[in-house]
Amino acid sequence: MRLQWIQESPPYWDADKARIVGGAGAGIFEPTIVEREKGSLLPDAWWRVEADGKTIGYGWMDITWGDAEILLAVDPAARGRGVGTFILERLEAEARERGLHYIYNVVRETHPLHDEVTQWLKARHFSASEDGKLLRAVVQPAAAQGFG
Repeated sequence: MRLQWIQESPPYWDADKARIVGGAGAGIFEPTIVEREKGSLLPDAWWRVEADGKTIGYGWMDITWGDAEILLAVDPAARGRGVGTFILERLEAEARERGLHYIYNVVRETHPLHDEVTQWLKARHFSASEDGKLLRAVVQPAAAQGFG
């Protein structure tokens, strides 16, 4: 399966986002993210993941003060095939290109798979912070750190 990472510029709420992000289930995402009218303009940066011309996932990034909150959503039919990891890697690359320090995710207490998602992120080097975020430093290339 060949995955494509496509930045949406500008991003709009559409049928695929409603299906994958909006349809993820109650308690997973903030209502302000999923309660949208079709065709409404979305804030922040959005990317979609396609395989064989079909949208199977999304990545989202909100940049604040040198860090970025991220969100990822994968079509249930595509789960367990590395799509989430693909999205996470691309979001980190996007953060790196912007010179950001950390990426973080907040797994809401109402998420039906809270513990599983938290463990998935921790297995990918995210650490819990005092304010409930799971964060990971954005690794810069050695030359950008002054070592090369």
